[in-house]
Amino acid sequence: MNDISTFENIQQLVDTFYKKVQQDDYIGPIFNSKIQDRWPEHLAKMYRFWESILLDNHTYSGRPFPPHAFLPVDASHFNRWLSLFTETVDSLFSGPVADEAKDRAAKMAAMFHYKIEYIKNNPE
Repeated sequence: MNDISTFENIQQLVDTFYKKVQQDDYIGPIFNSKIQDRWPEHLAKMYRFWESILLDNHTYSGRPFPPHAFLPVDASHFNRWLSLFTETVDSLFSGPVADEAKDRAAKMAAMFHYKIEYIKNNPE
């Protein structure tokens, strides 16, 4: 298996991962309800996000957390998301960039979970 090294690799990772997410019985309904018919634009945004992080091509600008701030999720949802992401990376790629993708995803899941829990426990 090759490492993640091109934009096409990013597209393959994102498309494969989000296909699993959409079909997942546990987190799929949350994503599908939130995104609805905007999957193509969401995927395009995710291509830019992961390309910026993993290939150092700064094509993404934005704030990734706010759209997630009030989702009805807890640690079990983040664990499922991370499990699907790791499984996807491991099935497609091998190498330091693939390892970086899994590491970044784990850190992002932990940070998003922490922030969502903070918001839930500290209403304005």
